[in-house]
Amino acid sequence: MKLNKLLWVVVLLLAVVIVLMFVIPKKTTAVDQKYTVTKGSIKIFVSTTGTVLPQNRLEIKPPLAGRIESILVVEGQHVKKGQTLAYMSSSDRAALLDAARGQGIQKLKQWEDTYKPIPLIAPIDGEVIVRAVEPGQSVTASDPVLVLSDRLIIQAQVDETDIGKIQLGQKAMIVLDAYSDQTIEGLVDHVYYESKTVNNVTMYNVDILPNKVPDFFRSGMSANIDVIRQFKDNILILPVVAIKKFNDKSFVFVNVAGQEKAEKREVITGISDDDNMEITAGLNESDIVVVSKQNYFIEKASTKQVNPFMPQRPQRTSVGGGRAH
Repeated sequence: MKLNKLLWVVVLLLAVVIVLMFVIPKKTTAVDQKYTVTKGSIKIFVSTTGTVLPQNRLEIKPPLAGRIESILVVEGQHVKKGQTLAYMSSSDRAALLDAARGQGIQKLKQWEDTYKPIPLIAPIDGEVIVRAVEPGQSVTASDPVLVLSDRLIIQAQVDETDIGKIQLGQKAMIVLDAYSDQTIEGLVDHVYYESKTVNNVTMYNVDILPNKVPDFFRSGMSANIDVIRQFKDNILILPVVAIKKFNDKSFVFVNVAGQEKAEKREVITGISDDDNMEITAGLNESDIVVVSKQNYFIEKASTKQVNPFMPQRPQRTSVGGGRAH
């Protein structure tokens, strides 16, 4: 008998605890996050990738088949228009010189003075980016001996969803994968009209001209490019999370000295990136903006006490605005 009474007491205590858990609402804990209005900069840009390539790539080919006698330049050397880059012999001259060489040095010199070699001339100012052959090598009229580039650029690939944001003259920041600690400034020089499909994505090529081509630039290097659409410096900025919008207006809650509650204030905003937004009116530098956050929230239970041990009848709802019967 005593055991049964003890069991009933335990059951009643458990029932009271469960009822209190469901009936008494939990208190919410509010944590105020504070942000200070500061001066800074906001940069809006389009990020993409590209490759270092010659803007104009010119192959120097011999006028006829023969043999290269000497090459006067090396890769990376800057040359001027009209400068002699190499000398070659036609197939006939090469055969005569080989025959004269067997007759002695004097005979060889006689033929060399009589039958002059053919010079290969630079048609443009540029840089030697490829030295394809070496002296003594035979070539045909279709074999490039040297390759010149007037200047190295970065050819970027821009998705069609972003190409409308790219305009001529926009500034760009270039970082090569091989030299990730150095940033090169450049400008958008040309946007191609014809698209290319890369992995089922429509892309457009965009030429980026470096303001100054560093010595470590090499054709074929991979690059990351940020094309700057908008940039403002020395402006008032505030984290985006601190600004609330309602009916196309922006508001903040400002912590005013001497007031217990934060003051609701309308502000006018400007450009923004993923983190910060420009404040053009409504706030001053060093103002403190308060954002109230809830750590957790449990919906308030119904005031009607329900025995958790009693079976519950399913609630009937109205459908289509009619009345449940």
